[in-house]
Amino acid sequence: MELRVDRERCIGAGMCVLTAPGVFDQDTEDGRVVPPDLMPAPEREPALREAAQMCPSGAITLVSAD
Repeated sequence: MELRVDRERCIGAGMCVLTAPGVFDQDTEDGRVVPPDLMPAPEREPALREAAQMCPSGAITLVSAD
């Protein structure tokens, strides 16, 4: 699974950080999402899916590695 984040689309709501704090972070300058790892561990998939669904701007996308 690959994690994709559109920083231009992000509005800095922080829902991803609250949902998957070990995966996402927010930029201290503009508040937009900063993904530390674009190929996160498989056990984080449920939290990532929830974060993608919770994102109010739709800036987070998960792509299957298949």
